[in-house]
Amino acid sequence: MSLTADTIVIGGGVIGSSVTYYLSKRGKRVIQLERGYFNSGASGACDTMIAPNTKEPNEHLQLALYSAELFKTLSAELGRDIEYEQKGSLLLIENQRELQIMEEIVRKQNALGLHSRLIDADETMHLQQGLNRDAIVGASHSEIDADVNPFCLNLAFADKAAEMGAQTFTHEAVQELLMCGGSVSGVKTNRNTYYAPVVVNAAGAWAPVIGKMAGLNIPIKPRRGQTVITEPASPFVSRLVNNVRYIVGKHHPELLENDHSLKAQMGIAISLVQSRKGNVEFGNSREYVGYDTANTYVCLRELLKNATRIIPGLKGLNIIRTMGGVRPHSPDSKPLIGFVAGVPGLFLTAGHEGDGICLAPATGKLAADLIVDGKTNVPAAAAFDPNRFDLF
Repeated sequence: MSLTADTIVIGGGVIGSSVTYYLSKRGKRVIQLERGYFNSGASGACDTMIAPNTKEPNEHLQLALYSAELFKTLSAELGRDIEYEQKGSLLLIENQRELQIMEEIVRKQNALGLHSRLIDADETMHLQQGLNRDAIVGASHSEIDADVNPFCLNLAFADKAAEMGAQTFTHEAVQELLMCGGSVSGVKTNRNTYYAPVVVNAAGAWAPVIGKMAGLNIPIKPRRGQTVITEPASPFVSRLVNNVRYIVGKHHPELLENDHSLKAQMGIAISLVQSRKGNVEFGNSREYVGYDTANTYVCLRELLKNATRIIPGLKGLNIIRTMGGVRPHSPDSKPLIGFVAGVPGLFLTAGHEGDGICLAPATGKLAADLIVDGKTNVPAAAAFDPNRFDLF
């Protein structure tokens, strides 16, 4: 069997589904391909955060703020409850060095339009009950941050796209990019052949595997994150809770070079949310271990030690499961979104690492704009051009 469309999207994660939705919304015929099933990759092993407060104060933050605005009306637009709730966030500060770092970051965030502010330990304790007063000196607080159910979000994008004519095929692994006169013309999977003048590589951490089919060297590395989920509990996580170590570990790893602890080696920081059903999710780690998604005793032990040090009440909850996933990390921590120079028809949208949920709406709209119009009004779009790297 062979089918023809305007665009083929490779990937059934939240980025691929968002791109499929926004292209369908623009009237394009789209085929979406997923080698497993929806949420079988990073989109099914992640937290729920829409958190501009954790973004580097540059173009990354600008894209996150734009995406946060799109989220406010997304449930109505998709016709599905995606469990969106604007809760605000706390980025916990544990020492004076971190406070110095955050003073500069908050200043830059505010200059770019995020109204974050530094608060002392007493106000932090007031906004989030149950914190260990001895573990913090304060926090960065933002009201705009929110959360969403990643599973509902991904399926809502995909289902709405299907209503508009998109065709999705799961359990189909792309084996070959088809070329014609140097341009991409389609793909061959383990089952079928599909043709389109535009192919979108939204394969997340596996984007480099797809890229190699076109002779590309996409500079994305898988970085594992491990997470713990508890039994339902009475509501007590009133904000999205991260800590400054999250930003340091992600954007400024050089500041941890002299920290030889297991926590530093595995990139462990607190990332705490509570679902509508009451389950508490916390993590996470940042480990370069290839495509290994397994949970490890050593990492989970360090996660638990760190989390219960900051929120002692977690010790009274039973853990019902753990999860691990690999996130697509780019060298400058910004996603790659745009057409690949030198391979006409090949569009790349990957490298979001742990920001795929937060950036999904903005990424989908940006990709659709560039594919359909060749231009966009999405802020700072040029900063995500994949050709900023040498892809050959």
